[in-house]
Parts: sequence; C-alpha cells; structure tokens
Amino acid sequence: EVQLVESGGGLVQAGGSLRLSCAASGFTFDDYAIGWFRQAPGQEREGVSCISEADDSATYYADSVRGRFTISTDYVKNTVYLQMNSLKPEDTASYYCATLPRFGSRCPTLQGDVTDHWGRGTLVTVSS
Repeated sequence: EVQLVESGGGLVQAGGSLRLSCAASGFTFDDYAIGWFRQAPGQEREGVSCISEADDSATYYADSVRGRFTISTDYVKNTVYLQMNSLKPEDTASYYCATLPRFGSRCPTLQGDVTDHWGRGTLVTVSS
C-alpha cells in the first residue's frame, strides 16, 4: 500500500527556515515522482516543487519559491525533503506531498490530481 506522511511544519518568523519531510512507503522513488503542494485557507491548491528520480533526478519549482526552497531525496530513509528558507507570510499554508507520474508533463508543471496518492499534510505558519 502506498503511503505518504508529511511532517516538519510549524510556526516560524518571516525570514526563518523549516524543513518538511515526506516519508514514503509501499513504493520506490523510481516508480513515481514526488511533488509538494500547498493550500492556504480559501485558496486553491498550488504546486510548489517536484522531483523525479527516474528522470535523472530532475527538479522543478514554482516561480514563487524558486531560489528559496530546495527539494531532495534520501533513498536510505525513503523520504523526500522540502527545505524552505527565507520564509514569507505568504508561504503560510498546509503542505502536502503526492506521487506523480515519473515521466510526462505533470511533474514539470506541478499538476496534482485526485487520482494521485496524497499525504494528510503539515501546517506551516509564517508570522510577520
């Protein structure tokens, strides 16, 4: 059974850092790409970043986080991380990881789908 569990959220001041973890089980990172998404109250879900180990470890970022966030994979721990630096109040949201097709356009364009496997999310709050 495919399972994803996010952790690492919390309250941080603007300019601070957090590292989110997405612990995966039931599959390998050669089977799926892993995407990070976020959703703030009253807003639509937004793609944040994606990594596809099968596609030569390609990484993709939303314009809003490029240069501040870094996605990475730890094969030993079967975990994908999202290192978030220089956090802004507008980064406040619930963050979710999901499996995406390892090839194709959805990882590069950060497009999630209800048919993907999703974690339950972790809340990030950035105070000004």
